Amino acid sequence: MSAESWKITVFGPRGVIEAALVRHEDAIDWNPDIVIAGSEIAEDKPEDWQLEAWMGRKPTKADKASIISLFGDDAPSLIIEKLPETDWVTLSQQGVEPIHEGPFYVHTPDYPDLDAPGIRNFLIPASQAFGTGQHATTAGCLAMLAHMKRQGVRVRNLADIGTGTGLLAFAAMHLWPRARATASDIDAVCGPVVADNADANGIALGDGPGRMAMVIAQGMDHPLLRAAGPYDLLIANILAGPLVELAPDFAASVAPGGSVLLAGLLETQEPAVRAAYRKAGLRLAARMVRGDWSILWLRRRGAGEWARHR
Repeated sequence: MSAESWKITVFGPRGVIEAALVRHEDAIDWNPDIVIAGSEIAEDKPEDWQLEAWMGRKPTKADKASIISLFGDDAPSLIIEKLPETDWVTLSQQGVEPIHEGPFYVHTPDYPDLDAPGIRNFLIPASQAFGTGQHATTAGCLAMLAHMKRQGVRVRNLADIGTGTGLLAFAAMHLWPRARATASDIDAVCGPVVADNADANGIALGDGPGRMAMVIAQGMDHPLLRAAGPYDLLIANILAGPLVELAPDFAASVAPGGSVLLAGLLETQEPAVRAAYRKAGLRLAARMVRGDWSILWLRRRGAGEWARHR
């Protein structure tokens, strides 16, 4: 998809850029045409960061105001540039290195498969949906899924809420190949993206063991998501706010003894998220921290545990 492409860049200390990224996550009215990412400028300068915003048009006054609003009272200097004609979303993901987590190796078409015993390669092209695995939360989820498998977790029915590219659902289906899977996302563009990625990675779509169904839905608000439950495993790599809001729905959708894998929350947001799920009847089974991000494995109490806790 070639189109006019523009980028706005803001340079600043790591803390300032990370705070802006958090404000972006919490901005419920954010224009989805503006794609945001933050990163360090160079490996030898870990405290010097940049925030980049891509869009497929010349930035408007409103676009600039949206970026500035992420920095609170400290109005930043905006560097605005027109990019060579290209796919602006693809551009935002070019050059990312593959990620190797446990049995998973995730890469874009710029890199070959990893030829090693016990490795499941996933080819996830840069596209209109994110989630190629480079983000710490996605990578952490891959590691936690592998840990859950080693701990003896059995999954016959799983859901991936906010699936993006479908990667986490694909990974879970590799670990539990006979499981029935349902993936969903609020963004309609993810439907064809997931279908393309499923085809490229040998994932069977449809209903039944070893197959995955894809729906567009907000939270659990879809007849198929409700009918397919209860789930042995529910994955949600989204944002802290929606995770808290959806805690009762997620808990109600998981079978007794079932697991919930949560990510997309900063470590500072973890207490609020854990409190919401504890209230909903789930307890912490394991956690890991990747950078500033927490990845949580929670389990719903089984019937026997409910009796002991009464």
